[in-house]
Amino acid sequence: MALAVLMRDLQPLHGWELALWHGDHGWHGASGTVAQELLAWARVQGLTAWTDRAAPGEANGEAAARDWRYSCLARRARHWHCGHVVSGHTATDRAETVLLNLARGCHRRGLTSLGPSRPLTDGDEPGPGAALVRPLLIFDRGDTGRICRQRQLPLWIDPSNDDRRLKRNRLRAEVLPVLEACHPGACRRISQQAERLSEELATDAELIELALAGLERRLGTVVALDRPTLAKLSPATVKRLLAHWLEVELGVSPLASCLDTVVYRLRQHRAAGRLDLPGGWFLHWTSTDLVLSARPHG
Repeated sequence: MALAVLMRDLQPLHGWELALWHGDHGWHGASGTVAQELLAWARVQGLTAWTDRAAPGEANGEAAARDWRYSCLARRARHWHCGHVVSGHTATDRAETVLLNLARGCHRRGLTSLGPSRPLTDGDEPGPGAALVRPLLIFDRGDTGRICRQRQLPLWIDPSNDDRRLKRNRLRAEVLPVLEACHPGACRRISQQAERLSEELATDAELIELALAGLERRLGTVVALDRPTLAKLSPATVKRLLAHWLEVELGVSPLASCLDTVVYRLRQHRAAGRLDLPGGWFLHWTSTDLVLSARPHG
């Protein structure tokens, strides 16, 4: 609601065409009533508004509900010819996601989740979709709450927010208040740290590309890396280079166990070797080259 009024306030300045979308998960008995009340409020505000309701079983659980929402948004964006879909995620939402991913044991990319923007792709349609933009990451949930109170906005609280069986709700109710009490502004700083890490990862990717350019060469129809130069680098560096190289060449991230095996066997100083990869590919090496090739069919 804070996002809706802020966007409407800025609309005359930027000439935006705005439309509000509401996703009804059907998680509680009053969800349909909430959707209709929101649509009525939007009409009074002069905002175009639409709602979609999930079919039974379509939004069961947090992950399924998120997938359903983004799928609906992508379709609506194409229908409306929207260049941007703007969501009201705050620094608090991002801090929650970072902490959950950290607790699960994620890659560093998982600690950069919920960034300022990303493409909103529609799996049913080819080509680029709208950009998903999160302009409220500079605010925490307390800030948006104050905006709603100052503007006397109607609010509809989802009863499922009190369900402590949902991990995010439990984190929100039991963990974040402790962090904020110990270090006021913790959520905002966690979100900012995630953004700094995202920038560092982007820089690392560019530096890795430069490093690989000096190692890579074509051997006919296959691509190879200079093995003697790789051998001079630390195992951690070799794994970073190989992970990026294989992801670019194969389109998927290699398993950590695969990278560990390649690095271990390369450092055994054996002249030749081979390792099969998923998807019909394999790595093989000589004393001078590490080569990526496709396995022949048949």
